[in-house]
Amino acid sequence: MPIDARVLIVARDDNLAGPLARGLDNLGWRSITARGPYAAVAATGDLAIEAAVIDIKSCGHDASELAARLKAASEPRRLPVVAIGEPGLDPTPGFDLTLAPPAYPVQVALRLESLVRTAVAEEEFELRQETFGDRGRRLELPEDHDGPYRILAVGEPAPQFLALSNALAAAGTDVVGAFTAYTAFDYLHERAFDAVVLWGGENQAEALSIAAGMRRNTRLFHVPALLYLKQGSQVTHAEAFAKGVSDVASPETLAADTARRVVELGRAYRRQNMIRRALERARSSGLMDAATGLFTRDLFAAHLVRLAQAARLRRRRLSVCVLRVADRPELARVRAGGWLDRAVPQIGSMIGRLVRAEDTAARLGPEVFGLALPATRAAQAAAAGERISAVIACTAFEAGPDKPPFVVEFDIGVAEVDPEENTARALERAAAKALQREAG
Repeated sequence: MPIDARVLIVARDDNLAGPLARGLDNLGWRSITARGPYAAVAATGDLAIEAAVIDIKSCGHDASELAARLKAASEPRRLPVVAIGEPGLDPTPGFDLTLAPPAYPVQVALRLESLVRTAVAEEEFELRQETFGDRGRRLELPEDHDGPYRILAVGEPAPQFLALSNALAAAGTDVVGAFTAYTAFDYLHERAFDAVVLWGGENQAEALSIAAGMRRNTRLFHVPALLYLKQGSQVTHAEAFAKGVSDVASPETLAADTARRVVELGRAYRRQNMIRRALERARSSGLMDAATGLFTRDLFAAHLVRLAQAARLRRRRLSVCVLRVADRPELARVRAGGWLDRAVPQIGSMIGRLVRAEDTAARLGPEVFGLALPATRAAQAAAAGERISAVIACTAFEAGPDKPPFVVEFDIGVAEVDPEENTARALERAAAKALQREAG
């Protein structure tokens, strides 16, 4: 039994579990399969499972009851549970998402990543409530969204696509149609949508380019997109998912069934969006650094202790990252003139926008920033720090009248917090690595 399994698959036979397990393993989601409810509950309790997938048809048990038992066995860690089966217009009790078969490994991996990050964000919200409550501030609970799901349908008015649009409208969604990519992005920038449906008819490349464009946009990155492929399409499912598509359907599937899948994607997206907005409200709490909107050093230190305690209880990893403005010779004049100090608020604000909602960003010193990244390995934290540094390095900051603008680079240090380690020590290790990089 692999002790580092990330996902539990519950199925009595290998028709679904075998190919799915092999595919997820190849994608970095190490899996373990349970043939019955008792083995599934035992695995969830004994291992640091991040998510579970239940084959409703073959699990041999009441699926909703089993999902509830798995969630209870993993507490206090939140466990997303995905059902493989036909979704309905109402949520399947106990499940975070229902995917219609066949379920492709890359499709499942994408949804698992999203659901796990949402679960971590919900855990982070609870921790921030405690940290801010200690200082007399109350974070508002996430708000439920009422009203019909908003769906953008993009593509030529083919009969099959019109049938799907009609089925979506019959399901109570608010459908907006766009015939071209230009019109689609106009709508996406002007309005908020819960899901996008792309018709891969004669112009399949355009449909895929829209999906890829959404994934390159930070505001649209999380909006799910379902690709509706015509019969005999040359586009493979692997190609579609690689471009950022969340699900794939065919005209051979009943329009009402595909509409239910779109509604399911929209429902999951609303939940994710709700918790992100709740976390972002911390910026207006009055406890943050006034210049950058980030956590202050003292607030960060207190919250980091709470994060480490929660990581031990939930058996999740926790990493910290230190970003120190690199001491380059060309910055000497900029510092002397106070221009770097003027740029720091913008730099801090950019860092706050570039981290994930569940990550905690802080200003630790005049030119030093810190990140706490829950459920994140050291290598992943380093990649996050490098990504932030690369974006800021492409930004030009004002250096004074008639002076060329300057850019900022970071020396980056990362440390994964050991379960028995003092959090201050972990932060010191990360800071020391940043200084070593500076010296090098």
